[in-house]
Amino acid sequence: MKILVINCGSSSLKYQLLDMENEDVLAQGLVERIGLENGRLKHETPEFGKKVIEDNMSDHRVALKHVLDSLINEEYGAIKSLKEIDAVGHRVVHAGEKFAESVIISEEVKDALKECIELAPLHNPPNIMGIEAIEELLPGVVNVGVFDTAFHQTMPKEAFIYPLPYEYYEKYGVRRYGFHGTSHRYVVQKAAEMMGKDIKDLKLISCHLGNGASVAAVKGGKSVATSMGFTPLEGLVMGTRTGDIDPAIVTFIMNKENLTPQEMDNIMNKKSGVLGISGVSSDFRDIEDAAAEGNERAQLALDTFDLRVKKYIAAYAAVMGGVDGIIFTAGLGENSADNRKSIMSGMEFMGAKIDIEANKVRAVAKFINTEDSKVKIMIIPTNEELMIARDTKELV
Repeated sequence: MKILVINCGSSSLKYQLLDMENEDVLAQGLVERIGLENGRLKHETPEFGKKVIEDNMSDHRVALKHVLDSLINEEYGAIKSLKEIDAVGHRVVHAGEKFAESVIISEEVKDALKECIELAPLHNPPNIMGIEAIEELLPGVVNVGVFDTAFHQTMPKEAFIYPLPYEYYEKYGVRRYGFHGTSHRYVVQKAAEMMGKDIKDLKLISCHLGNGASVAAVKGGKSVATSMGFTPLEGLVMGTRTGDIDPAIVTFIMNKENLTPQEMDNIMNKKSGVLGISGVSSDFRDIEDAAAEGNERAQLALDTFDLRVKKYIAAYAAVMGGVDGIIFTAGLGENSADNRKSIMSGMEFMGAKIDIEANKVRAVAKFINTEDSKVKIMIIPTNEELMIARDTKELV
């Protein structure tokens, strides 16, 4: 069975074609600048290597047409016919409380996703556009929706309710939803395999650390707490997002600076985080370089980020009554040895000891704890596309 995985952003589109007999990636790529001038498709296969196609990609349908044409291209394609594609799995960011697991896309499902647009105005519209474009370009092929929020639907009510008037939850669905669910689900399953234990017997903390970042407490294979909330703005300090702040700061700054709600929202989502603190960049690599050169604000940004992650790890160990394993994943979590070392420093009180030498690696699945550490510490490269493909295969 061959499954195409689609991840549509507002102006970009990532994809993978997988052979689910052995879970091999037959082709993968990225379309950039959709709806803008100078669109670009970067396509790659194991046999041919990389191919770059430049053309105007006016919308997601045009972009996906280029993707499908590339997959069957005689020179650099991966399959001979589009009929070889058995199903398409779509990443969808927000499903509200409507779906607790992946589903086959129907008109009713699409209607439900459209109702969630106000909860994820930047993400759900392009996700829906991708689904509708594939329905048009590959008629008759089954489409499956895999939701970022679904994994966290197992949280108990006390973990997702906000201390606001209860009517706002009933009327508007204001509650914690959590995100990065597909990534968290993949790495905790992989962690159980690495530890040689049944996931139902484990208490795991998954740290998805990148430009967007979240921590999840997973007990017995189920999410019981997570740092992102009603939107992906809550929780950790991120590349450009504030994470947790005193809510009163919002109205205080709005009044002082005479800002509209939209302007304040833009500041919190796009001008804050490590970018706001450092004044250097939202890219942790640039900030690490600046800190190494003595930039005090860059170092402050890193220290603030690490402290917030450390705080959530300790809190979630308390929530679960202990922890068996701590996982680092995503761009920063997988690649920054300094970041992992700083976060785990001082965590020996809870039986978690990092091995400094073992930690000096990038993007490999590996234990990085000392032999006498009671808690396993792991690097696990995430693979959301494979998780989406597995769900799609199971449903189809």
